[in-house]
Amino acid sequence: MLLPMPTITQSGKSRNQIANPLIGKAPVQHKLWSDLSEIADFLKLPLPLNLYLEREHFQHVGYKAGQRVCRLGQPFDALYFVYSGFLKTVMFDEFGNEQVLCFPMRGDILGLDSVHSSCYEFEVVALSDCNLIIVPYKKLIDLSRSHAQVEHALFDMLSRELATQHVRMSMLGKISAHARVCMFLIMLSERFEELGYSKNEFNLRMTRQEIGSYLCITLETVSRILSSLKENGIIHVHQRRICIHDLKQLRKLANEDRSV
Repeated sequence: MLLPMPTITQSGKSRNQIANPLIGKAPVQHKLWSDLSEIADFLKLPLPLNLYLEREHFQHVGYKAGQRVCRLGQPFDALYFVYSGFLKTVMFDEFGNEQVLCFPMRGDILGLDSVHSSCYEFEVVALSDCNLIIVPYKKLIDLSRSHAQVEHALFDMLSRELATQHVRMSMLGKISAHARVCMFLIMLSERFEELGYSKNEFNLRMTRQEIGSYLCITLETVSRILSSLKENGIIHVHQRRICIHDLKQLRKLANEDRSV
């Protein structure tokens, strides 16, 4: 701020051939429960047969765009695995101003940074209709105590969370506003490609103000930089729809346009 080869659906189309839900409306997947094997696949974790036979099931909960998933200070008792949809995690300063921390999407896990305090240290808001898998933290710990593979996966999740935060802090501390916007678009492009969608064309679920909050720059700066990239033929912008025409040049700008 991440996938396999295209899968074949019942209609005979690969996932890459299906309408991109980032651009148009997509069929809503109604799912109520996931078993442990599905959680393992979600985490890309190969599990031994004895663990696949565990009779554990984890509930899916749907949220509408604009709904809060959890609130700041709410007691921590579960991790949220993003099965589908797009969200934002936010904190608030002493004056009540919102600071966007990240934009979770499919494959991301929410709540890892709240383990130590026993309460959620952020608020999570759905930017689109979402489907989240709720994994009680106590159940995950119990499984990790009896299965080394689950313990390894838990540490891997924590490590990825730390690495993501380090990348963001490094980005904000070392590069200019122009480079931050370029890097943000590149990160989205790479993430969408990993999810099996187009890396060159997608909709922004977040507003420009939310992007500015995440990148620690103003709304006006975000708009000015997007307009500049458009004028130079690197991207095309129409409302929230982004088309990247020259990904190579976008990468070059992200790497070269550094703050002194």
